[in-house]
Amino acid sequence: MRMFAGSYCGSPPSLAEVATRWNFDPALLAVLALGLALSLRAGNRLATVGMALLAIAFVSPLCAASVTLFSARSLHHLLLILGALCFAMAMRESEVSSRLARSLFRRRVPVGPATIGMTAVLWGWHVPSLYDAALADMLVYWTMQLSILASSFAFWLAICRASAVGAVGGLLGGTVQMGFLSALLTFATEPLYRIHIAAAPSWGISPLADQQLAGLIMWVGGMAPFAIGAAAIARNAWARQNAAQPAPVVSRNPV
Repeated sequence: MRMFAGSYCGSPPSLAEVATRWNFDPALLAVLALGLALSLRAGNRLATVGMALLAIAFVSPLCAASVTLFSARSLHHLLLILGALCFAMAMRESEVSSRLARSLFRRRVPVGPATIGMTAVLWGWHVPSLYDAALADMLVYWTMQLSILASSFAFWLAICRASAVGAVGGLLGGTVQMGFLSALLTFATEPLYRIHIAAAPSWGISPLADQQLAGLIMWVGGMAPFAIGAAAIARNAWARQNAAQPAPVVSRNPV
């Protein structure tokens, strides 16, 4: 169909063939292999997990499924946000990062602007005209993917660098905006994206039901990155509190 002529992940697969639709784009595999090699060389497990999440998003059949189902696209975007969280946490915790990584982490990104930026990017790409354009043109598609990954990384980097109060505020802001976007998709009375209106019925699901499922995935699954971020903040705050406590004084009684 001409609607999918420029789709990076190809035409919508049928339910019977989706398991065979792996993406072995040489350029993509080269970038992922380089990132994996660098993370393994640094011994950075979080960065390795982040690269694995990107591989699932772009190499596995999820890439093709996301052309058919909007719910698969929601899962795809959640993997990008989780991958960005892994990269930000990897940069924070690694003491053997590259000079560029250390330079990036030292740059303090304010939580407020980072939260607003991520929100604008996520909401902007869910505008139907922009979303449909991304699935019909490879340049627009990669602009969408990279902007979501970059804005999410900037957000998580700001959270990692912020004080406990600032980090909690940013996490609350991120959670609220994700909840509102999820609710908008879940309770919409008609499907919004013409690409999925055309493709979703081939899997035996109506476009509106697919969109509602996408909203629920974003609503429930979208809380996971923020819960992980909150747990990391709590752990770091606990560690700082323990480190700040004075060592106990051991008195020695004279013999």
